[in-house]
Amino acid sequence: MRIAVHAFDGITMFHLAAPLLVFGEVGRQGLAEGWDPVVWTDDGRGIRTAEGPRVDDVAGPEAADEADLLVLPSWPTDLPPTGEALLARIRAVQARGGRVAGLCLGAFPVVDSGLLDGRDAVTHWGAADELARRRPAVRIDPAALYRDHGDVLTSAGTASAIDACLHLVRTHLGATAAATVARQLVVAPHREGDQAQYIHRPMPEPGGVGHLGPTLDWALGHLDQRLSVDDLAARARMSRRNFTRRFAEATGTTPARWVLARRLDRARGLLETTTWSVDRIAQECGFSGAVTFRQNFAATYSTTPTSYRQRFSASQA
Repeated sequence: MRIAVHAFDGITMFHLAAPLLVFGEVGRQGLAEGWDPVVWTDDGRGIRTAEGPRVDDVAGPEAADEADLLVLPSWPTDLPPTGEALLARIRAVQARGGRVAGLCLGAFPVVDSGLLDGRDAVTHWGAADELARRRPAVRIDPAALYRDHGDVLTSAGTASAIDACLHLVRTHLGATAAATVARQLVVAPHREGDQAQYIHRPMPEPGGVGHLGPTLDWALGHLDQRLSVDDLAARARMSRRNFTRRFAEATGTTPARWVLARRLDRARGLLETTTWSVDRIAQECGFSGAVTFRQNFAATYSTTPTSYRQRFSASQA
């Protein structure tokens, strides 16, 4: 996986560091070879970050010409038009079967390339309206964390870049590898791409879920059981209405979608690390049957449980 990360004068250190940290950790943890990202600039010269320190050990644009994954981690805050040379490189990576990822304001040059015309894109919520005006042919989702079309991915602002990069690790190397990286970085192993990027009432407690934390921990330990909204609300000692509202405020999603995502997370881990049958995994993860499990798995990951196991199981690795 040859990864080229674009940098420019005035880029913030965090935006530049996010993909370097996540993808670099793949190699440091011994999860895969060749995942060492390369920073490159349009002229091959070093840049000064927004915070002041310089980054001088950079490659030239030829790094993008050889990339399997081209990452644009940000864009100048005045949102200038994208130069033709960079647009050509973005299109060339996608044309030869590579991936393009525009993180935060980095969605702007990706959208400028035309690769997302007729499709959805995401950027920082504060720039969503401007991106919509800039490219009417693209449907801008003002709330989601990231959107991945397989060949092109865009993400929301700042920390959402880490979620998007972990998603790419998960897509290429499996859920266990992504969880290993997330654990090392001490971040959540998986936030859904359509989870809200802006939570209206942020919770200061660990995990950002306030006193719902014990209820969610209990649910994670009982995924093989029926976990209805009423069950969870009773566990949290709340009314259904209050629980649903507080849950959305704290997590950015609904209880039902959260439970389904956790069931599927658990299923992926079992597919990777056990030889259990699909029927047994479906039961262990709380699905009503193997058919329901297969349907939800395919709808979420665009593949079957068996195909996923063949690709990501520990024995195959």
